[in-house]
Amino acid sequence: MGSPSSTPTLAALAELIAVVARLRDPEGGCPWDREQTHASLVPYVLEEAHEVADAIRHGDDQHLAEELGDLLLQVVLHAQIASEAGRFDLATIATGLSAKLVRRHPHVFAAAEAADSAAVKQLWDAIKAEEQIQGRSTEALASTSPLSDRLAGKVRGQPALAGAMTISKQAAAAGFEWDGIDGVWEKVHEELEELKEAVAEARASGDRAHAQEELGDLLFTLVNVARWCGIDPEAGLAGTNRRFLDRFSRVETALGGDLQGRSIRELEGLWRQAKAEIRAEHGSPTSP
Repeated sequence: MGSPSSTPTLAALAELIAVVARLRDPEGGCPWDREQTHASLVPYVLEEAHEVADAIRHGDDQHLAEELGDLLLQVVLHAQIASEAGRFDLATIATGLSAKLVRRHPHVFAAAEAADSAAVKQLWDAIKAEEQIQGRSTEALASTSPLSDRLAGKVRGQPALAGAMTISKQAAAAGFEWDGIDGVWEKVHEELEELKEAVAEARASGDRAHAQEELGDLLFTLVNVARWCGIDPEAGLAGTNRRFLDRFSRVETALGGDLQGRSIRELEGLWRQAKAEIRAEHGSPTSP
């Protein structure tokens, strides 16, 4: 395998850039690609990033290479859209990234020292914080909520679940914390009751805004439970999704792919049967 600067790699990237430019060509390009904007592509960027993460969890190199390609397409497509408007291009992105990596790794490119990964992270965070200070306006520097401001910038690009964990950890480290996990569980039950009340109100009024807020509060509190227990909520939910689809697939297969008109009793029986089959195959119990 060649280095990233090898001729085959550069040629492949040049071909990809040309293909994307052709797709965006006003004369003969793809109608769907020509219509896209930075804003319209946001769901696809998030979707592709999640699919990369899923491929990593499954340990499938072929699938991972394909999904990384899909994610790279999003980068190149955004660069092409910006280039057409004369704002920036892929070279601007790559040059800026290289400069940032050099700047944030003085233990590699300069005289700083970092003996282990913990020291590297500390150095990285310090440099990043200094960059943010230099980039802020005078008004921002006078803010009385520096942690909140910093966290708002940090989580804006994260999925909500990951962002909640980041906020929870940083707030706890700053002293905004329960005395023990019993307090967290009390908060879970409190938020659950408030969600039940809000859902009842939504059914009566048709306004779901309050219920959505209460659902968010409950999920955020459950993230705090995960933090206290040292478990990863994202990995936990991803595992539940996989287990559900495995069981659901078996139910569908048992019914020939048609679930319509089946009683809940029949479906529940097949669900339990699917769980038992999976348990037997893996030789260990599964969750409800």
